[in-house]
Amino acid sequence: MNGAGSAARRVIPIRNAGAPAALQRRRLAWQAGFFVLFVLAPVFDLFRYDLNAGHAWLLGMEWRLGLDDFIAGRIGAGEAAGNVLLRLFLPLLAGAALFLGVARRWGRLYCGWLCPHFSVVETINTLMLRASGKPSLWEREILPPWQPDGRPRRTDRRWWLLVVPAAVAFALCWAVVLLTYLLPPAEVYGNLWRAAPTRNQALFIGAATVVLSLEFLFARHLFCRYACAVGLFQSLIWIGNRDAMVVGFQRARGAACNDCLPDRQAACDMVCPMRLNPRNIKRHMFTCTQCGQCLSACAESQADNPDGPLLHWVAAAAARRNEAGFRPGNRLADEREN
Repeated sequence: MNGAGSAARRVIPIRNAGAPAALQRRRLAWQAGFFVLFVLAPVFDLFRYDLNAGHAWLLGMEWRLGLDDFIAGRIGAGEAAGNVLLRLFLPLLAGAALFLGVARRWGRLYCGWLCPHFSVVETINTLMLRASGKPSLWEREILPPWQPDGRPRRTDRRWWLLVVPAAVAFALCWAVVLLTYLLPPAEVYGNLWRAAPTRNQALFIGAATVVLSLEFLFARHLFCRYACAVGLFQSLIWIGNRDAMVVGFQRARGAACNDCLPDRQAACDMVCPMRLNPRNIKRHMFTCTQCGQCLSACAESQADNPDGPLLHWVAAAAARRNEAGFRPGNRLADEREN
């Protein structure tokens, strides 16, 4: 019996170790795919606005508001207003409703799994962590030198030789891609290939590269937390839904966190790219991007624990119970509501 029990316990870490790695591989694949879409969408006229032509492109077709006929006197004001309503406001409202509907249920899923800016945030964070032991210049202290699985993490200042070039390269890529959303991509890329961009193109690319380089180096996750309107609206509608998906913490087993890493350090705190404490209440997780790195880190650090990790995604009644655990006085009321 003892031999069978020992064998069963040995199987658990193997099973748990694969799940977090698979989750992050899937997320990386989604991020990479969306970044490619972000770059290629203007090239194939999937979505862009052509300043030269004065109209947008959507899924390879011209997207006009129908105001040319009004300006030419061929239609009246009522028909022109109807065109704007049907071709601009209704599509925008429908897209916003779908986007916010996803956010209401799953939170900032777009940020953590698709956003091309957030993929840059995580990449530069990783490089800075390897160079200095801190994922951001504004981190107060060097993070504990441990991987979530307990292996030591080493730093090497030579990684700084990649941090700045990577930030500038990403910024240049973004500047060029953003310009292709406004001008014909063939013209932009053709001029760059010939090293002969127009004056305005060179000014846009140069200025955008400088601004984005500074943002990527000094204010990456700060922009995501405090300045991104897309993230803000997702967070606002998510925080108002008590049934929304949230990172749940098994507080009854909180003592296991003491053995998470040496010196009672928490792996989940160290891996969060937004520098949040994943075991905190929901309103303190306002900018959580649902990237799941804290869950993966917890699963790795608790791989030898037969009870499994302490962090899980929860929703609906489980999400309400998770929040009730932070409010002892209201716990019974929350349980009755469930």
